[in-house]
Amino acid sequence: MREARPLPQYLVQRYHGWRATAFVENRVWYRRLADDGQHPRAMVIACCDSRVHVTSIFGADTGEFFIHRNIANLVPPYAPDGEQHGTSAAVEYAVNTLKVAHVVVVGHTNCGGVQGCHAMCSGHAPELEERSSFVGRWMDILRPGYERVASLPPERQIRELERQAVLVSLENLMTFPFVKTAVESGNLSLHGVLHDIAEGTLEQYDNQAGGFAPII
Repeated sequence: MREARPLPQYLVQRYHGWRATAFVENRVWYRRLADDGQHPRAMVIACCDSRVHVTSIFGADTGEFFIHRNIANLVPPYAPDGEQHGTSAAVEYAVNTLKVAHVVVVGHTNCGGVQGCHAMCSGHAPELEERSSFVGRWMDILRPGYERVASLPPERQIRELERQAVLVSLENLMTFPFVKTAVESGNLSLHGVLHDIAEGTLEQYDNQAGGFAPII
């Protein structure tokens, strides 16, 4: 692979700093993780957005979370079609192999993927309608969410669509037979939260209230 290059120097310096401090101070823990394998209690499905730092939000240490990130924290519907499905593979591994007790979908404010979905579905981003657009085809997952918010006042649509990105993912998780079985047997619980980047707050979905409420 001739195009590959050495890491930029700032990353090399950060690596040396980490190994000299955090790693050395927790060497026994890292050795245990290496020898015993991973046993995370929760899977977190979050957005690729660099501003969403789920381990910091929940104060998680190395080995606590099985984390999968994609554009707009979306989970597609169950589709055993023999094609390549990164998110579905991660869910399958977390539930069937790691036996996580929780799957947490973390949405966030000011999500570029959600904004792109809104623009595409409202006819303002024809480039995302192209079959060749990976982003557009991925955001098709969220079209049902857009249809639910399309009748709202324009100033509310984006924020509600961010919440729909969480809800659609939770609904799609239940289309996976092994997820449905684990949930119904009480071995797995699903959770949905929305992180406000500017305020540092979390809302969580309350199925009894049928909406999101602040975590206080």
